[in-house]
Amino acid sequence: MHALGNEHLSKAEWRDRLTRARADQTAESHARDASALVSAVSNVTSGTVCAYLPFGTEPGTTALVYALAAGGARVLLPVILSRTDPLDWAEYTGEADLVPSRFRGIREPGGKRLGTEAVGAAELILVPALAVDRRGVRLGRGAGHYDRSLVFAAAGVPLLAVVRDEELVERLPGEPHDVRMSGALTPGRGVLDLPM
Repeated sequence: MHALGNEHLSKAEWRDRLTRARADQTAESHARDASALVSAVSNVTSGTVCAYLPFGTEPGTTALVYALAAGGARVLLPVILSRTDPLDWAEYTGEADLVPSRFRGIREPGGKRLGTEAVGAAELILVPALAVDRRGVRLGRGAGHYDRSLVFAAAGVPLLAVVRDEELVERLPGEPHDVRMSGALTPGRGVLDLPM
């Protein structure tokens, strides 16, 4: 279990610290982490998986989504409708069918929208995170899209925060509306159950 700093930091302070640490990661280190994440999900069985396309300094690459689909999973990717709505979902049908989102830097499937409740069909949900703690408290970017969306997930479905190894921390500030993660997916340790 890594600690990037004081457990008494605010969410904004954590976000600033984690964002700066990600920006300092070398391209070679990012590529190694991305390859390790692909290896870690290679054991995911077929079924419906809600995933996402990493962008910017987020761990992983589109190879993670491709590996899930190549392994036989039906992969649903998020579509951001607005800054305040839950996420919509669309099926990943290949790199060629991805289109730019209305939000800069994000790509999404260009096909049929399945609705906000499509996440309820998932047997596994990969969730982007800046960090997650040993209790399953996830720190996102602060927009709240996943907290509003994961309420539609089936009870007991695994919710895995995808983070770098050092972003699995001892304790993050949490709020009652935060949806807790049941696990983490990291490059070095693969899938870990939470709480630890």
